[in-house]
Amino acid sequence: MKPSTADGASGTASAGITVAIDGPAGVGKSTLAQALAAELNIPYINTGLMYRGLAARALQRGIDLDDTPALAREAAGFRFAVGGQPPGELLIDGRPPGPELTTAEVEEIVSRVSRHAAVREVLRRAQRDLRGRGCVMEGRDIGTEVLADADVKIFLMAPPAVRARRRARQRATGDPAGEPPISEALTLRDAQDAATNPLVPSKDAYTLETAGLSPQAVLRAALSLVRRRVGQTGRNGAT
Repeated sequence: MKPSTADGASGTASAGITVAIDGPAGVGKSTLAQALAAELNIPYINTGLMYRGLAARALQRGIDLDDTPALAREAAGFRFAVGGQPPGELLIDGRPPGPELTTAEVEEIVSRVSRHAAVREVLRRAQRDLRGRGCVMEGRDIGTEVLADADVKIFLMAPPAVRARRRARQRATGDPAGEPPISEALTLRDAQDAATNPLVPSKDAYTLETAGLSPQAVLRAALSLVRRRVGQTGRNGAT
């Protein structure tokens, strides 16, 4: 997508700007983050895929999910980078993340992998290294831990039922009968994540309730926030 100039937040004006997007699973983080990064012409980084990559590797290699040192060593062995078509996105060991990271098996254990403080510290360091000269980064703790100095922090919210329907569409089931187990999985995932990595917005984050809003409306709201920030600072690619 060619960077938009209509909102005054693209091109060189957005070079160097960092945007943190946080929220629970199924709230629309990836949809917004990808679109916003394309509009601003800066890299898009999905930190959840880094944890999913580790979860998939643990399944593949039979690593005990309670073995903190082994999981931390495995996390440290990944090569994370920003690459692909400009403006770039996350690469794991030189490749774009594949569909194997979004399987139900990975979904089931990713919270067990991320609950280890040592694992989170390893991946947080890698995430900070990826910020480069600007990015849109999404996750659960970007605004509070990873990029606490981000220029714009956005916290997305939506009711559990809305999140379940969105996740069902992402999986292309199109079957309302599939919603209850997805809803239960999201509830379990929320509880597991909250036990070790509480989901709270940064004090200076903008909270957006996405229920009832189209992806385009959420994007327009986010672009407005970025435009306001760029205008306030008078930035032109400077950090």
